[in-house]
Amino acid sequence: MQGIGNIRKLKSGLGERGAVEYHWVPRDILDPMEAFSLADSIGRSLHLRRLGKIHCTVTGRSIRKTYGDGMSFEAFQSSPLAVESIINPELSRIHEGIALRDAEWEEAHHNQPHIVYLSHTGGVKVGVTRTTQVPYRWIDQGATGAIILAETPYRQLAGLIEVAMKEHFADKTRWRAMLTIGNPDPDLISEALLEAKDEAIEHCPPEFEDFISEDDTVHHLHFPAVSFPEKVQSISLDKAKEIEGTLEAIKGQYFLLDGGRVFNVRRHSGYRVEWTFG
Repeated sequence: MQGIGNIRKLKSGLGERGAVEYHWVPRDILDPMEAFSLADSIGRSLHLRRLGKIHCTVTGRSIRKTYGDGMSFEAFQSSPLAVESIINPELSRIHEGIALRDAEWEEAHHNQPHIVYLSHTGGVKVGVTRTTQVPYRWIDQGATGAIILAETPYRQLAGLIEVAMKEHFADKTRWRAMLTIGNPDPDLISEALLEAKDEAIEHCPPEFEDFISEDDTVHHLHFPAVSFPEKVQSISLDKAKEIEGTLEAIKGQYFLLDGGRVFNVRRHSGYRVEWTFG
């Protein structure tokens, strides 16, 4: 499969038995292009060639540097897609009728049911996402398992619970550990997450106890791969005009190539490239 267009984050979904499925979903600047499955690309050649342009994923303007998910600095400062309560959910106030940037967008995305979860991404971490973003948020993080800790009616409340849990759990993905751990034994992931949930409940402040979920289901995810590296080295189109090699795995939003090289697809949102998937 060959083509020319602008990179966007990979589209993902879950198949049978937690098998993660990926699609390449390019844009022609801002216009949608035909997406295609990457299932048959694992174990085959990949070639990306930068064409010298980056287009803001919000405005389509040509830019020299990206902020957030492929935005211009202006868009990053003004777009609801980069509102502060995305990174820090506890800052959201839309449930009070107070918008940080865009009331309509924040009503639709943040004044909605959310969950606080524990996921395994090379170690246990705590996170927040809108209920409708399950399991996509976990896939984007490269989580091999996740369990719901709490369910809340709006984002700020989930963020406050997350803040309380940060004293006991990491809230950032250790991307190198996530990539090299591969697809670990599901039984070990279940054990780690169930123990972590018990610990989290013990440390939960009394004012949040009513929101603790009774659902102890551990959700398992299995990423497509022929192999995973023992060590990884980040590569980018900022340092090399062309990237090519064998696509050995996809995990989170990363392409894992031969030689332990890893390419963060989402980090390159907006970059205009020519691509060939073997």
